[in-house]
Amino acid sequence: MNAPMNSAMLEALRLTRAGQLLEATALIQRTLNGGHGTEPAAGATPHTGAPLDHDVFLMDAEPAAQRATRATRARREADPATDADFVIVDPEPAARPRQQPRRGPSAAAAAASPARPAWPRFDGAALRGQWQPLHGPFAQPMAKGAPAPLPEGAQFLTASFTNHAGTRAYRLYVPSAYHGQPLPLVVMLHGCTQDPDDFVAGTKMNELAEKQHCLVLYPAQTGGANVSKCWNWFKGGDQQRDQGEPSIIAGMTCQVCDSHAVDQRRIYVAGLSAGGAMAMTMAVTYPELYAAVGIHSGLPHAVARDLPSALAAMQQGRAAPLGGDARTIAGAQAVAAIVFHGDRDTTVHPGNGDQVISQCMPPTAPQRTQGAPEPRVTVQRGQVPQGHAYTRTLYQRIDGQAIAEHWLIHGAGHAWSGGSASGSYTDPKGPDATGEMMRFFLENPRPEVAG
Repeated sequence: MNAPMNSAMLEALRLTRAGQLLEATALIQRTLNGGHGTEPAAGATPHTGAPLDHDVFLMDAEPAAQRATRATRARREADPATDADFVIVDPEPAARPRQQPRRGPSAAAAAASPARPAWPRFDGAALRGQWQPLHGPFAQPMAKGAPAPLPEGAQFLTASFTNHAGTRAYRLYVPSAYHGQPLPLVVMLHGCTQDPDDFVAGTKMNELAEKQHCLVLYPAQTGGANVSKCWNWFKGGDQQRDQGEPSIIAGMTCQVCDSHAVDQRRIYVAGLSAGGAMAMTMAVTYPELYAAVGIHSGLPHAVARDLPSALAAMQQGRAAPLGGDARTIAGAQAVAAIVFHGDRDTTVHPGNGDQVISQCMPPTAPQRTQGAPEPRVTVQRGQVPQGHAYTRTLYQRIDGQAIAEHWLIHGAGHAWSGGSASGSYTDPKGPDATGEMMRFFLENPRPEVAG
């Protein structure tokens, strides 16, 4: 990278740290379009690391090492609504030689197929990779702290999955009530700088899964794929069926279905922040696999393809996905969705929650043509005792079947609502997102195939 480019990227980093995302976006757009960047302002911290690649990244406003300090943990406990740093980094650092991407099976047939009133059982044979006990570079613990004790008879397994797009480790919670009978499966996608164990601690999903008799799968992003361990929701190659990270997560889901008895009508996916954005992508690209989706502080599918569009979507929201309507991209109808977002989230604009809901709505034009009724909308307001107020909006079909739920949490920032302070990026003062997502999931299995 030449000196002007490097200088511009460093100045963009400084602007992002100062919360001036629009200015950072404009600077990078000028630089990538051949314009001249600005020199770093006086007082900017000199960069002493490896050269920066300009492929696309959103700079981290706080080094990951600092987040693990006691002072940071104390701050989170004192003010759990403090915004997390939503970090996007180039998954291919300049120091590593680039490789040509390996293509997965074609998704043309799936995209061309018409939407069906009920989805068939998902086979997933093309996605299944290799079952591997954890070894090699994944053999290290995923969290610094000791995990919570397991209930007698429960298991928290560690394994990995490999396919044409790469390898990812994962954790799998198996409740003590599992004895080979089919159980629901919830896939949980962590946020930036997190790992499965941290996400378990913050969401308390394993505790609920033990009570509700559910399997829970926690895919783990790697530092090699993204330096801050964000799911690459903003990359075009990671937004398509049978390619990139969606193929890995879907294949991993199928692998768990092979290794354990899973109720095929009750497979769900949820995530926080970057994980929430990727969860939405999974729902759009594999609607026959996942019956419902939970998005916490996330973004709609395919609203970014590079740094400027990612920054714009995070800061202001985007009305429609790049490249067309999400249902057209998926070639299938949308899945049921439950969305949580804080109205004081300065990391991912709350408007993204509204846009996720819009993306999950059935197509309206054909409905009007056929005389079908509009979804029924119900608004409820509530208050957590000594906590946040919230507005819950329910979208239902005329028969009462859920289409979506939107929880707007008043006074909350970029954090998992109702979570535990033992995990990162949680707000214990909000409504119980974990419990409400599980309730929504279990109420909304995939429809049975007719005939």
